[in-house]
Order: sequence, then C-alpha cells, then structure tokens
Amino acid sequence: MMTVELLGGLAIFLYGMLQMEEGLTAVAGERMKGILAKLTVNRFMGVGTGALVTAVIQSSSVTTVLVVGFISAGLMSLSQSVGVIMGANIGTTITAQIVAFKITKAALGMIAVGFAMLFIAKSDKTKHYGGMLMGLGMVFFGMHVMSEAMAPLRSFQPFLDLMKTMDNPLVGVLIAAVFTALIQSSSASTGIVIVMAGQGFISLQAGIALAFGANIGTCATALLAVIGKPREAVRAALVHLGFNVFGVLIWLPFIGSIADLVTAISPAYPDLEGTARLAAETPRQIANAHTFFNVANTLIFIWFTTQIARIVEWLVPDRLEEEVIIVRTKFLHQELLSTPSLALDQVRMEVMHMGETVNAMLKGIMPAIIKGDRQALEEIRMMDDTVDILYAGIIDYLGKISKQQLSGEQSRELLQLMEAVSNLENIGDIVETNLVVLGHDRIRDKVAVSETTQQVLNGFQQAITKAVAAAVQAVAQRNQRSAQVVIGMKEEINSIADSAAAHEARRLIAAEPNRIPAYVLEVDLIEKQKRIYYFAKRMAKTVLPAVLHSE
Repeated sequence: MMTVELLGGLAIFLYGMLQMEEGLTAVAGERMKGILAKLTVNRFMGVGTGALVTAVIQSSSVTTVLVVGFISAGLMSLSQSVGVIMGANIGTTITAQIVAFKITKAALGMIAVGFAMLFIAKSDKTKHYGGMLMGLGMVFFGMHVMSEAMAPLRSFQPFLDLMKTMDNPLVGVLIAAVFTALIQSSSASTGIVIVMAGQGFISLQAGIALAFGANIGTCATALLAVIGKPREAVRAALVHLGFNVFGVLIWLPFIGSIADLVTAISPAYPDLEGTARLAAETPRQIANAHTFFNVANTLIFIWFTTQIARIVEWLVPDRLEEEVIIVRTKFLHQELLSTPSLALDQVRMEVMHMGETVNAMLKGIMPAIIKGDRQALEEIRMMDDTVDILYAGIIDYLGKISKQQLSGEQSRELLQLMEAVSNLENIGDIVETNLVVLGHDRIRDKVAVSETTQQVLNGFQQAITKAVAAAVQAVAQRNQRSAQVVIGMKEEINSIADSAAAHEARRLIAAEPNRIPAYVLEVDLIEKQKRIYYFAKRMAKTVLPAVLHSE
C-alpha cells in the first residue's frame, strides 16, 4: 500500500510539474523568446536573461534549444550562449525554492480553482493560467501524498540505514545523477529530495550531495536531444555538461562549508528537537544550497565564457564536407513541440532558411539561361532538391504541431504557414521544372538573346527576386510592411511584363534569324516569372489580415 501511495504521489508531483511548465510557457514563452533574443548583448546580460527566461518557462532544456536556434541563425555567438546557459541553471533553482514552502493545505484549493479556469474560461490566456495554477497545486499535493506515504519509514531501520549511506557525497551524487537522468528533470529530483528532507530522512549534507547529482543528471536530457543534430546543438549541450560537472567537482570537497553557510542564512527552529527540527529546517536549507551552488558556479565561470567557447569549438569542430553533403532542417527541434507558440516561431525561422535557397535559385537562373551555362543550370536544378527536403521537413513538423493542443490563433497561424511554405516550394518547382528546362532548350536550339532583350529579362527577374525575398521576410518575421510591399508591386510587375511583351512583339516582326523560337522562349520566360510573382503574392497574403488583401 505504501509503495502504491508513494508512486501515486510521485506521478501527481511529476504531472503537476509538467502541467505548470506547459502553462507558464504558453503564457510567457513567446515573450521570453523575444527577451532572450534581444538582451544577450554581453555575458552578464546573458546570465540574467537565461535565469529570467528559465525561471518563467521552467525548463533549462527549452532555453538551451532556443539558444541553439539563435546560434544557427547567426543571432547569437557561442560565447554569448555560454552566459545564457549558466543563467538557465540559476533559473531552475526557483522550483526548489517554491517547493520548500510547505503550503500543502492550499494545494487542493489551487487544483480546484485552476481546474475551473481551465475548463470554464473561454479565453486561451485564462486557460493557460488555470493550467499553471492547477499544476502548481498538483506539485504540492503530490508532495503531501509522498510525505504521508513515507511517514511509516521513520521507524523502519533498514530504510534509515540505507539513507545513512547518502552521507557519503559520492554515493549521493551518483544516485541523484542516475535518477535525474531517468526522469529527465532536475527540478523534480530536487523537489523529491526536499520531500525526503521534510520527513527527516536525510541530513543537510546528504541533501546537498543529491542536489549536486541532480545538476549532473539533467545534462542527460540535453545530450540525448542533440543526437544527430547540428554542431551548434552539440556544443551547447557540451557547455551545459561541462559547467555542471566541473562545478560539482569544485564544490564537492566543500559540502560541509556550504552546509554551514546555508544553515546560517536559513530560517531556524530552535524550539524543535531531533527529527522534527531536521524536517522543519532542512528543506529550505537544501533549496538555498541549490541556489548558492548555481550562482557561485556562474560567478566563477562567467569570466571565461570566451575561453569555454573556444574549447568547445575545438572539441566539436565544424565539418564542412558533411554540411555540404547532408541537407537538413536547422531549426525544427522536437523538444519544442509541446510548446506550440515556440515551435511555430521555429517554423518561421526554417522558412527563412528555405527561402535563402529559393532566392539563390532565382538570382542564378537568368544569368545561366542567357549565358547558356549547362553546369549552372544543373546546379540550380539540384538546389531544388534541397528546397524539396526542407519543405518535407517543415510540413512534417507542422503536422506534429497540429497534434498538440492549439488555441484558435495558433491553428490559424499553422494553416497560414502551411500555405506559405507550399507557395515557396511551388516557386522552387517553377525554377526547376520550367526555367531550367527553357535554359536547356535555348542551348539545344542555339537561340540567340539580344543585348536589349537581356536587359529586359534581367530587369524583370530582379523585380521578381525582390518580391520573393520580401515575401519570405514577411512570413519569417510576421512583417506586414514587407507583405504590403509585395502586394504593392503588382502594378510594377504588370507594367514590366507589358513592356517586355511589347518588346517581344517588336522583335517578332523584325527581320532576325530564329525570331520565332526566340519569341516563344522569351515569352515563356516572362510568363513563368509572372507565375512566380503570383505565388510570392500568395505568400505575402498569409501575413496580412483578410480585409487588407481581399481582391
């Protein structure tokens, strides 16, 4: 019976942690991402930002994933990310501080109010707050159930003897590291340690050793997450692992000193004695030790962020040859799927990545056709294979997002992104299946393109390329101004197309050799470019409110 109650309490506790994390991230995750992107101008700001973001979204793993995305996009250097990862460790200690408050009497009330907000409220934001409150209540209720289940163990000598082995710091670190790696949450492990301390089962020094082990064990989540991922992700995970492991090695011999320090600064209950006093004082002392450990480590290592980045880059060097051969998405992290707002932002970043390849195709196609460069045409054709791979990856990721619990706004955003990326893929297909073929036809039929016609075609192509680049920017950044630029280019595109058609008509009646094949080729080129603008315009319309783009 005791085992069932203990496991049931643990399940409620862990589910509450998950529910609280999801609610917090849904409420503030997107805002925290913006803060993370803007406020990492130096190492100290990076630490503060990492701590703030992780304290709010309650997941150092999510913070690390966001950092990897910023590094991949060139928005943050590895040296800057080191400070953020250090700050993320500080941010996770907020959970231990919350858990150390013994407010189990309010737990059921929090669950009831949170449930009501979650299932009665119509506003998505209110529902998220409800989920967060219900999760917090379940954390405290799960702790209460575990505490009640453990109560009989106070008089069970074999268990008390087992707990004494935790006084060996190495044993405590090892056990906590393995347990944390299994449940993949240092916050949950530290919470359980505090529950055990609240029953008087472990001493303060044993609790500190267990908290140290939890810090190492949480690195397993990041290490598993980077298997098969880009080098930036591996480096970030290695920074996380190194920071925690070396931090533990530094402080392990000084556990006694840390215990003395937190005993001096934590609330004391001198009116209690024995196990009762231990149970009253130790939870807050462990929480404070956990915070001290991460803050002190940061103060030690913060001065060496550049050197740490260089060491990690040396350990995990770039593999240029591999990157040329392997085409894959850069920003679509599976860890963010449970947070749709952040996952959709990653999709936008991937659209920009895909758009870079499409824009390169557009910039290269007209010179290749005019010069009759077979090799360049073949390279452009192969670039569409990259576009197809990225398109498939984005659509698959959007499909996974659609299986999550989405708000009405998120569902609309998902459909808009799906339409935008399909239009972008269509542009790539036009270049590959139409323009590349026309280029080969020109070479085969030996069709000459006059200087005047080259200027007309290049001018048209530049306008089309500008429209596609603005459409990609509009989708990737949710930039309505860029979208309006694309829509506003309609008259300019039509004017250029009409001028080009008039030019071709004049060439048709001129006494020039091969004028019929040349006319057919050049008119086809103009029509295909107009088709590309059509899809660019459709991409832009996904960003604008319906009233602004109705025709």
